[in-house]
Amino acid sequence: MINDDTIKLLRECNAGVKMGVSSLDDVLGHVRDSNLEKRLSECKQEHEDLGNETHDLLNEYHDGGKEPNPMAKGMSWMKINMQLAIKDSDKTIADLITDGCNMGVKSLNRYLNQYKAASEKAKDITKRLINIEEQLVIDLRAYL
Repeated sequence: MINDDTIKLLRECNAGVKMGVSSLDDVLGHVRDSNLEKRLSECKQEHEDLGNETHDLLNEYHDGGKEPNPMAKGMSWMKINMQLAIKDSDKTIADLITDGCNMGVKSLNRYLNQYKAASEKAKDITKRLINIEEQLVIDLRAYL
């Protein structure tokens, strides 16, 4: 029998992945540098792959997952669009995505600590998502 912590952690990962993909979609059309565009597209694919894995596990456990908080998603969209309206540049995009990744890493670590009884598989997915976001922050430093 799967425990509650596993499902709750997978839900949070699923919502985080959706938030990340949405944010990357919001900025990709504005990117000028081909290397930056390639890296962001790769990261989006990595998020989608983890999202599919998370979604499949949630389906196995007969759980529909979780959508990102509508307020957080709306605020993110507004911040991205306002910042890009003021200064549409790769630097702005790197700054916005770095902030998003840092918030994601912080939240995911909080959920890892909160849902200690989650399965090792759920924890592994969470840690892989954290690593993807941390690596993207490192890769974006050259554009800040």
